[in-house]
Amino acid sequence: MNVREIRAFTHRYTTKSDLRATLSIGGTFAAYFATFIPAIWLVLHGQALLAMPLVVVHAFTSVRLYVLQHDCGHAALFTTRHLNDRAGQLLSVFTLTPYAVMRHNHNLHHSHVGNLDHREDGEIFTMTLQEWQVASPLRRLGYRLYRNPLVLMGLGGAFTYFLRYRWPKNTRDVGGASVLAHNASALAYVVLIYLLAGWAGVAVWGISGLVSGVIGVFLVYLQHNFEDTYWDRRPDLDPQIAALKGASALDLGWWWDLGTGNIAFHDIHHFNPRIPLYNLRRCHFDMDALMPMRRIGWAEALASFRLKLWDETNARLVPFPSRSQSAPIAAG
Repeated sequence: MNVREIRAFTHRYTTKSDLRATLSIGGTFAAYFATFIPAIWLVLHGQALLAMPLVVVHAFTSVRLYVLQHDCGHAALFTTRHLNDRAGQLLSVFTLTPYAVMRHNHNLHHSHVGNLDHREDGEIFTMTLQEWQVASPLRRLGYRLYRNPLVLMGLGGAFTYFLRYRWPKNTRDVGGASVLAHNASALAYVVLIYLLAGWAGVAVWGISGLVSGVIGVFLVYLQHNFEDTYWDRRPDLDPQIAALKGASALDLGWWWDLGTGNIAFHDIHHFNPRIPLYNLRRCHFDMDALMPMRRIGWAEALASFRLKLWDETNARLVPFPSRSQSAPIAAG
């Protein structure tokens, strides 16, 4: 892999357009309200089941708003830092994710991707096989629960977006005032929904938030948790290889990419985070002319949820060992 050649190739796709950025945000908001308002209307008229497809589509628009905010954090959506920051702050009200802290924490994640000594900066914590082998039964139980897909995507999504992000990690390092202002703005938005549509509106907003949390954690998990992902320790860790090989490309269909802002092509994003979402999918597929690109389809994506531990010896993610292999061993 010629890293310099790949960097030069991906640089062609970093051109930003304020018009395309504005249309991306405007179009996503149009879909957001075009599904939100009719869903509330149906619930108010006793047709909650008919509202559910609209709620699911509305959840995808919320995920797409988050991806747009995420691009703003990389200064990759608009042509200036000022426009990116103002747009990111606006979008944060609808994504329940404080902008400044998200930008700080996410940049830490990019700095330490694939680094086994800095797993605390990843979205999903991964234990090594050796750590599992010396772990106590209580720690194993906690990790098993944490990595259970139902807990991870269901409770995890709800906890993260509704509770944890009200005061995220590193808030004191970035500044608590912006988080408090964000929380006040998000609360004002929910109050406005209540004033206009009552508890039915709040219920639709809340259920959509739960669904978008599941979609978000599903994506976050698969972005770095697949069988032949890349982890290592310094000095052997190569950050550029980690960026490209330690992140996945999920080929789940054009409609999925539309609903999630192309963030499924996470390999290219990590290698060059300056590529705006409206160029990301095209860059990934064009890369086939330079080198064969690995993509994960639905079957492998779902099977990846069986993978729980990083095996340093064989350099791959593996399932939990069988019971006969799982007896704790003494450390050292």
